[in-house]
Amino acid sequence: MGATGSDRGHTEKEGQKEDNNSTECSKLGIMDLKFTSSRKYISISVPSKSQTMSPHIKSVDDVVVLGMNLSKFNKPTQFFICVSGVFMFYLIYGYLQELIFSVEGFKAFGWYLTLVQFGFYSIFGLIELQLIQDKRRRIPGKTYMIIAFLTVGTMGLSNTSLGYLNYPTQVIFKCCKLIPVMIGGVFIQGKRYNIADVSAALCMSLGLIWFTLADSTVAPNFNFTGVVLISLALCADAVIGNVQEKAMKLHNGSNSEMVLYSYSIGFVYILFGLICTSGLSPAVTFCSKHPVQTYGYAFLFSLTGYFGISFVLALIKIFGALLAVTVTTGRKAMTIVLSFLFFAKPFTLQYVWSGLLVVLGIFLNVYSKNMDKIKLPLLHGLWKKNVEERKTRTLSQTV
Repeated sequence: MGATGSDRGHTEKEGQKEDNNSTECSKLGIMDLKFTSSRKYISISVPSKSQTMSPHIKSVDDVVVLGMNLSKFNKPTQFFICVSGVFMFYLIYGYLQELIFSVEGFKAFGWYLTLVQFGFYSIFGLIELQLIQDKRRRIPGKTYMIIAFLTVGTMGLSNTSLGYLNYPTQVIFKCCKLIPVMIGGVFIQGKRYNIADVSAALCMSLGLIWFTLADSTVAPNFNFTGVVLISLALCADAVIGNVQEKAMKLHNGSNSEMVLYSYSIGFVYILFGLICTSGLSPAVTFCSKHPVQTYGYAFLFSLTGYFGISFVLALIKIFGALLAVTVTTGRKAMTIVLSFLFFAKPFTLQYVWSGLLVVLGIFLNVYSKNMDKIKLPLLHGLWKKNVEERKTRTLSQTV
């Protein structure tokens, strides 16, 4: 009896200990590992959806643009918001860019405009980076030095080319990034392209040549230096996309991190170059005489460009690259039309036909990457269908 009573008391004590320990473990809010002399207890809790998570493990459906969560809206509303954002900000961006270069005497300071633009982009990237939780730099500094150099080449040469070219000609060249991409793919990586890609490059090349010849004929201030500058900018732009994509996928970097470091390092590059070439002092003197037309427009120009790319990325994430390319191509066409409407410049119908040839090249490029989604009717199929319809019509008339 005594042994039985002692066993029962020992069992009750152990039960009380287990109850106390289970109560203690249930109060834990995070993963906790306790080591005692006799047992180890593990308590695991799964964070709820309402808890804040790292920006690198956000929900796939969570698309936030300028603080607005687009995932709360239906697909048509999302499309309307994204397209409206792309057109509104990029049309203002293009208008301000051409407006700045229309200031008398400013055409020689394209690199200084790029310096100011890089400074504003760095500030915007820093502000956006402070709004997210994970502020660590994930991509190596050496990679950012390469990306910054390519970014300087892309935007600096593009801005400077406006001192020698009409704005529509510059936009047409920007539409034809496929050409240097294909040339680099053939000679560097040994790639082979299908007939649709080759046809697209051919249409773009012919359209560019035609548009440039028309520009040289009617534009009184045409300079072939602008063609060289925008062509070099296109080559840098063709390389930078691949480098950025590889770096962000390999190191899981964020967009705000990429903007902050690439543009801030690029700012140092341009500043050093302007100081070495004695181009900084004349630009500062000129802009100080026209602060609103230079710094004021440059701020709005940089802000709208920064916002515009946010809506483009959202459009790609929600609807895919095919629809995004279609929207941005329409935006560029609208930019060219507005350029002729708001800024006086000579016009010829060769601009229209050469522009349509470039648009055809863009469509062929998009089609080559989405052949499984876009089913175009074959000429043989159309001919066969036409013959069958004629036979049916003849037979019905005979009967």
